[in-house]
Amino acid sequence: IAPIAPDAVPVAARDFIGPVCAEMICLLGRRTGELHLALASLSQGRDVSPEPFSLLYQKSLYQSIRGLVQKVISRLESNVKSLDPVTTEGICTVVGARRTILARLARIMEKKSPILKIRTHGHYHLGRVLYTGKDFVIIDFEGEPARPMTERRLRQPALRDVAGMIRSFHYAAYGNLILRAGKLGADIDYLRDWADLWCHYVSGIFLHAYFETVADSALVPKDRAECMTMLEVFMLEKAVYELGYELNNRPDWLIIPVRGIEQMLKT
Repeated sequence: IAPIAPDAVPVAARDFIGPVCAEMICLLGRRTGELHLALASLSQGRDVSPEPFSLLYQKSLYQSIRGLVQKVISRLESNVKSLDPVTTEGICTVVGARRTILARLARIMEKKSPILKIRTHGHYHLGRVLYTGKDFVIIDFEGEPARPMTERRLRQPALRDVAGMIRSFHYAAYGNLILRAGKLGADIDYLRDWADLWCHYVSGIFLHAYFETVADSALVPKDRAECMTMLEVFMLEKAVYELGYELNNRPDWLIIPVRGIEQMLKT
C-alpha cells in the first residue's frame, strides 16, 4: 500500500475503477483528513486535547497489539480443524508467520515518533460513511463496540482510523467478488487478481488525498517510510482483530483477513 495520485493511475486501472468511484475515494480521503484535523483542534479538556507520542506509549502499544496477536492465533490453532480446507490452509500460513508478524509490529518501537494522539472515530470503515450524492457524512462515533468504554475514550493515532478504512476497502472487494461469486462457481483466482488491483489503486488514491490534507499537521510522521511502517502496524492489528471477530461470528469470512495478512507479509 502506498499513496497514488489519481492522475498517476494507469488508464486501464482507471477505467476499471471508474472515474466516479475514483473521485469519491479522493473526496473520502480529504474528508477523513479534515475529520482528524477537526478532532486534533479540540481543547476543552484532558480527555480530548491532543497528546504527544512517547517511547513508553509506543512500547505499550506494541505490547497491547502483541497480546492480541498471541490470543487470536492461539484461538485459531484450537479451532483450525473445524474450518474448510481452503481457510485451514490460509490459517496455517498465518499461524506459521507468527514471528514475522510480531517482528513487523515491533518496528513501532524503533524510535520515538513526533506525532500526536487525538480523539479518533475509533471504528472507521465504509459502513460509517454516508454518501449524499455530493459529499460524505461520517456517522457513529461511539467506537468499537467490543472494546471497553474506557479504552474507546483513549486518544489514539489518527492512522488507526486510516488503517480501518483501508481494511474496509479489502472487505468491499473480497466480500462481493470472492465470497458471493465463489458460491456461484466463478473462477476465484481470476477474480482475486481484479479484487487486488481494485484495492491497490483505491487504497492508494485514498491515502494520497488523506496525506495531502494532513500534510502540515502533526497527525502523521513527516518521514514517509516511518509513516508507512506505522500504517502497516495498524493494518496488521486490524486484520488480526478481524480474524478473531470472524472466527466468532462468520467463519466463512475468515479468508478475507487471512488474504489481507498474506498480502501485507509479502511486501
